[in-house]
Amino acid sequence: METNAMKESGGDRVFTIVNYVLLTFVLLIILYPLIYVVSASFSSTYAIMSGKVWLWPVEPSLDGYKAVFKNKNVLIGFKNTFLYTGIGTLLNVAMTILAAYPLSRRDFRFRGAFMLMLVFTMMFNGGLIPNYLIVKELGMIDTFWSMIIPTALTAWNVIIMRTYFQTTIPHEILEASQIDGCNDFRFLWRIVLPLSGPILAVIALFYAVGHWNQYFNAMIYLKSPDLYPLQLILRDILIQNEVNIDMIGDAKTAAARQGLRELLKYSLIVVSSLPLIIVYPFVQKFFVKGVMIGSLKG
Repeated sequence: METNAMKESGGDRVFTIVNYVLLTFVLLIILYPLIYVVSASFSSTYAIMSGKVWLWPVEPSLDGYKAVFKNKNVLIGFKNTFLYTGIGTLLNVAMTILAAYPLSRRDFRFRGAFMLMLVFTMMFNGGLIPNYLIVKELGMIDTFWSMIIPTALTAWNVIIMRTYFQTTIPHEILEASQIDGCNDFRFLWRIVLPLSGPILAVIALFYAVGHWNQYFNAMIYLKSPDLYPLQLILRDILIQNEVNIDMIGDAKTAAARQGLRELLKYSLIVVSSLPLIIVYPFVQKFFVKGVMIGSLKG
């Protein structure tokens, strides 16, 4: 039986082997810190403090995770972060759709001027102090909405979604729907959105990750610990080395407290990253398709 496969030359085989070796080396460099963090989170405080943890958990223990969920501040941070991520992502996606769809229409007057203003905001902004003053004048300092409204729209995501609409939704469908008496809002809801599943999943993931990892705005706009997101609490533990006395339990000595601080860092990193790791596989199949169509075509 004949085959059309071309036989690899010696140089091609060497190139393939070098690529595999190099990529495996890069994979190990990236993967090892992740494995170390997970292993350290399941190890004892003594093993961490003495530097015995290298690859696998040493003296397996769940003390770090018990301390995480024993602290009421961590639980409050989880609740706030879920609220910020859920409500913020819904608002972000809605605002992005309402901005991107008109800009994708050929018959939208002055869309070039609006796109120019949108792109301008990607290159220039007022800076930290003007943004803070605007949020303050709107009365949103130390409120729930200070974590939602200032980041309600991202120009880059609008451009991606607009390009997707332009390249995926044929103009002929719009003309046919208009002949049948379909108005713009109904066309958007009934036709455009059902055909835009991949890009909606990608944009929602972008926004959700941004909200989940948000801590800078919380440092600037929030004063009340009851509004702190999880990442700000994690930052306090990682950078300022602050651990609530309630998390220590029966540990009395300074060494025990220091050991628990180190253990808590790793446990909290795992716990705070787990929700996004769980969600990502469900949208991964849309990710490449949505980004490639939304950013490279047109």
